[in-house]
Amino acid sequence: MSSSDEVRAGVNLTNLDKPLFDGADATKRDLIDYLEAVGDRLVRQLRERPLSVVRVRPGQEPFMQKNLPKYTPEWVPRMTIWAESSRREVTYAVCDDLRTLLWFGNQRAIEYHPTLLLGDHSKGPTHLVLDLDPPEGQPFRQAVLAAQLIRRALADDGLAGAVKTSGSKGVHVFVPVRAGTSIEDAAAATRAVAARAERLDPDLATTAFIREDRGGKVFLDSTRAGGATVVAAYSPRVRPGATVSFPLAWDDLERITPREFTVRTAVAALGEADPWATEMPAPQALPADLVEEGHTIPVARVQAMHEGKRRARARRADPAS
Repeated sequence: MSSSDEVRAGVNLTNLDKPLFDGADATKRDLIDYLEAVGDRLVRQLRERPLSVVRVRPGQEPFMQKNLPKYTPEWVPRMTIWAESSRREVTYAVCDDLRTLLWFGNQRAIEYHPTLLLGDHSKGPTHLVLDLDPPEGQPFRQAVLAAQLIRRALADDGLAGAVKTSGSKGVHVFVPVRAGTSIEDAAAATRAVAARAERLDPDLATTAFIREDRGGKVFLDSTRAGGATVVAAYSPRVRPGATVSFPLAWDDLERITPREFTVRTAVAALGEADPWATEMPAPQALPADLVEEGHTIPVARVQAMHEGKRRARARRADPAS
């Protein structure tokens, strides 16, 4: 065993002093130290959910891994699910403990993307998720203002959510919902919340799925629904400085910059706290008016696909336009 190899939680760790990725300003050891320190808090977000990870091998581009590789130890929990999009079975990891998390860290898994559905799909989605993405070059404050619109739209219908940085330039709002909520109703409610937030300040925020239609506004992405994945609270990101998706109290959102939370700084900022647990409201029933409104709003990806085809036809019909 070399001086940079160790055993933690029963996992053989290797090459700990190697750089994590270009621009990370961190080593693999920094990643493992971070995952170990937040392990219980992160595993709570991953438990019982099919997990996709983003890995970075030395000298290669980052890649999303869904299917577990053949060399995965037998003790790593897993579940096999039929993937309609790729028409094949995918064997996902289920990260239920620190040992599995550190094994992934040793595989250079930087980002952790669980599904909104538990492995037991009968319980339905556990949260609505709004992903607020400011346009290129706009300050983080734009995403904060958009998050406040979402908060108002929720409060106007008796709902509440928790907020975290995405670990990139945006913000995620999670709204916990009662078990048994259907995928269709959760998706509809998510669309309606975004539409209502847009109406509160149409100069700031937009639900336009097609980028060229957003006019420099913050995109309120309501498409994270059903079997979608979202980066977990406390997950590192493959971003400059190895930032972390960091949960916050709503009142703290104004005071921070996302880049201050990294694998090297986030543990000190957290202390013993678990803000994702303490700030998360109890699961809520979805108001009927919200679900009904959402079912009248077209699914953004489908609408964008049809609109893209329409525009392509128009360009072919009138090349000079």
